Amino acid sequence: MQAEEKENLNQEVMPEVEEAEDIEGLKRKLAEEKERAASYLASWQRTQADFINYKRRQEQEREEFSKLASSALISSLLPILDDLERALAAIPPRAAKLPWVEGIRLIDRKLRASLEAQGLQPIKALGEPFDPNLHEAVRQDKGEEGVVIQEVRKGYKLHDRVIRPAMVVVGSGENTEKEDE
Repeated sequence: MQAEEKENLNQEVMPEVEEAEDIEGLKRKLAEEKERAASYLASWQRTQADFINYKRRQEQEREEFSKLASSALISSLLPILDDLERALAAIPPRAAKLPWVEGIRLIDRKLRASLEAQGLQPIKALGEPFDPNLHEAVRQDKGEEGVVIQEVRKGYKLHDRVIRPAMVVVGSGENTEKEDE
């Protein structure tokens, strides 16, 4: 009888042990699946962040390309702007009020306004301290040291980027008053 009771007890305990092992196995599998899900989520989040960065980088590159294309076109127009400026400066005073001269001045103003609308800005040079990032020194002459005393050719910036430095004459530090005396 004792053997029979042991057997009955074993049969009753065995399903409980099997159930406990099944529960532990299921818990382990659940933990593994949760880890895998967390891994997939982290991977998806990294991919999403990479994609957002990619889109941002593409937009910046597109803007830079657009600015570069504008820069090339505007740079090719700068000599024309210089020629117009020199032509207007060379008009004799008696011809200054003629209608065709006023027409050329109007064309000059329209061209400048159009280029400014695209982001073109002249570089201020005369009387400013020499800045090698903005100015290109062509010679030194008597005047205040390190200060631009003459502008040979205007310089321009496009969207805060120098597309043509101003050609300038820089003061050497020699006093101009000595020569005047």
